[in-house]
Amino acid sequence: MARITYDATTANSFRAVREIPRDGLAAWEGAVRRHLDPSPGMTVVDIGAGTGAFAAAFCDWFGARVVAVEPSEAMRALIPARPDIQVRAGHAAALPLPDAGADAAWLSTVTHHVPDLPAAAREIRRVLRPGAPVLVRNAFAGRYERLRIVRWFPETARVLDTYPSVEETCAAFAEAGFAPAALEPVPQTDIASLAELLERADALRDADTLMRSLSEQEFTRGKERLREAVGAQDPAAVDPAAVDLTSSLDLLVLR
Repeated sequence: MARITYDATTANSFRAVREIPRDGLAAWEGAVRRHLDPSPGMTVVDIGAGTGAFAAAFCDWFGARVVAVEPSEAMRALIPARPDIQVRAGHAAALPLPDAGADAAWLSTVTHHVPDLPAAAREIRRVLRPGAPVLVRNAFAGRYERLRIVRWFPETARVLDTYPSVEETCAAFAEAGFAPAALEPVPQTDIASLAELLERADALRDADTLMRSLSEQEFTRGKERLREAVGAQDPAAVDPAAVDLTSSLDLLVLR
C-alpha cells in the first residue's frame, strides 16, 4: 500500500483533517476505561503516536503519563508539549523504554504500517509489565463495514483488505505470549454534516492513506455521491438522526 512521508506540510494536514475532536471520542474514553483499569500516574506507551491526540487524551482522561513514540520528526514536532507526555523517536519494533517499564500499550491505526508484526509484539512484550494490556485501535481486513469512508468511497476497501486481520494480529501477538481478551467496534464522530465531509474531501485525500489510494475517477465518483446526498437533504424535512455521521474502528485488547 502507498505510504505517506510526513514532512511539515503533510503532518499539519494530518492534524487539521484527521485528528478527531475530543468530544467526538467520548465512546473511546469509555471503551478504553473498561479494559485499561486506569490509575493516576500509570505509564502508557503510545506507539505510532502521530500528532499526539490520543497521548493528550490519555493524560486528561486517566491521569496517565504517556511515552509518545513516533518515527516521523514532523509528526513529533506537533505533539503537545506538556509534562505528562514524553516524546521519543522510535517505532513498534524498537521502543525507547526499559524492560517492564509500561502499564499499557496503545496502538492507534498503526498495525498496518508495521512491516514485522511478530517482532513488534515481542518488543511490546519486553516493555510491558506482566499482565499489562495492549490496546489496538484499527480497521482490520474483513471488518470495515462500519467505516464511513467505505460508504462513500467503496474502492478504499481494496486497501483495507491488505491490512492485518484480527486473526493475523492475534497470531502475531500470540507468539509473544499475548492472548485476545476483547474485540468491539467503537464509534467516533469528527464531522457535523455530510456537507462538511464533502468540503474536506480534497484535504483528506492529501492526508489519508486510504484516500490517496484512489484513482482520480474513483475519487470523483465518491465526491459525486456525497454531493448528491448533500443536495438531497432538506434541513426542514430530513431528521438529522437519519444521516449516519459516525465511523467505527475496532478496539482489540490483548493481554
